[in-house]
Amino acid sequence: MDLVSRVLKNFSDSAELKLRIAEELAPFIARAAELIKAGLLQDGKVLACGNGGSAGDAQHFSSEMLNRFEMQRSGLPALALTTDTSTITSIANDYDYSEIFARQIRALGQPGDILLAISTSGESENIVEAVSSAHERDMHVILLSGREGGGAAAALREEDVEVRVRDDNTARIQEVHLLIIHCLCDLVDRQLFGVED
Repeated sequence: MDLVSRVLKNFSDSAELKLRIAEELAPFIARAAELIKAGLLQDGKVLACGNGGSAGDAQHFSSEMLNRFEMQRSGLPALALTTDTSTITSIANDYDYSEIFARQIRALGQPGDILLAISTSGESENIVEAVSSAHERDMHVILLSGREGGGAAAALREEDVEVRVRDDNTARIQEVHLLIIHCLCDLVDRQLFGVED
């Protein structure tokens, strides 16, 4: 196997997917950023969750919001529901793994808050339960999904936003999800702090 050629193929495949779906996704990303902005202006917060690499993406998003993205600014309220191992493992042990995010949302979520749920397949039961719990708390949901959207997409309401990466390769979907997260952070900063090009 030619390792350099394999690296070049990975770069090429990632770039081609991003360019192929950019126009399709842009309006949904913009709508999601507007939803976050509106929630923050009403003293809401963003709760983010996902599994595996998507858990890392949830943490990446919350760190960019709480600290800063590309400009010096006040921190914005965001929380990754993937970081408290004591809470996650106690919920999984005492109840069920499918409840690890839902129970946190029911405890921490308030009307007007936003759930950012991230899943490459949309089939993770704990993500589907998270969406349902967010609705119980009168929260809006932004779903970053892939493939066909899965059960999480089916659980969304009309006022929610799904940004679906229509591809079957998990790594490529995750790469686009990270770009979407950076777009969201950029758009939120520009809307809230009047950043111009």
